[in-house]
Amino acid sequence: MAKTIIGIVSSAKSDKTIVVTVQYKKTHPLYRKQYTVSSKFMAHDEKNEAEVGDKVSIVETRPLSARKRHILDKIIEKPILREDTLSLTKVEESAKAKHEAEAKAEANAESEEK
Repeated sequence: MAKTIIGIVSSAKSDKTIVVTVQYKKTHPLYRKQYTVSSKFMAHDEKNEAEVGDKVSIVETRPLSARKRHILDKIIEKPILREDTLSLTKVEESAKAKHEAEAKAEANAESEEK
């Protein structure tokens, strides 16, 4: 039976390949402190449908290349906001704030002239 792993896509830059990061907790044997460990798996994505930030399920398979041993099973969840759209929003907000500051400066200049 092939193992199924659930993780978050951390890179989708390569053609038909995604990198999935899986995080899990381990307990230190002596100090009994829990800590987070992450592993990265390369998986085959035939249709290039997964994007960065998606929660996906990958399944173990035969070796497909030197580092790929998994295939994309399904996309479980898409994020509400992606990093790339967030950066666009920040740029738009800063442009809007700059425009508002210029409008205030013009209004102050007009009031000083009167």
